[in-house]
Amino acid sequence: MNATSPHNFPASVPLRHVMETELGMVYFYDNIVVVEAYEGVTVSYSTGFSILIKGLQKLGTRPWVYIANRINSYSVNPNDYKYLEKIPTLQGLVIITPDELGKKNAALEANFFNKPFTVVDDLASAYNFAQGLLNGNIST
Repeated sequence: MNATSPHNFPASVPLRHVMETELGMVYFYDNIVVVEAYEGVTVSYSTGFSILIKGLQKLGTRPWVYIANRINSYSVNPNDYKYLEKIPTLQGLVIITPDELGKKNAALEANFFNKPFTVVDDLASAYNFAQGLLNGNIST
């Protein structure tokens, strides 16, 4: 699949696959996965495990960055970040949230994740962080 990106990433970063799940939409680029959870869902290890397995099958052994595009309000269990950390190909996590409460929540979540983690306002900043991480320009 080489669809048009709904995220306005550069043309050199083609959208490879879109997965609609009970938790939200998951967009797979070469080394970036953008997750847009639905309003009101709870994202946790137990609710997202099957999605994670399907996603890892699509990514293979490529290093990748998870971008949580928080366009809706939903719950996250930050204790479950310990499971994400164990994925050797996951290089880091970016949370996009433009509002102050979202930033405060994400800052608390960062305490539960021991790989590179950042909070940004927009997709362009998330993309730049992800590329910097994947290219080795951002240290851990």
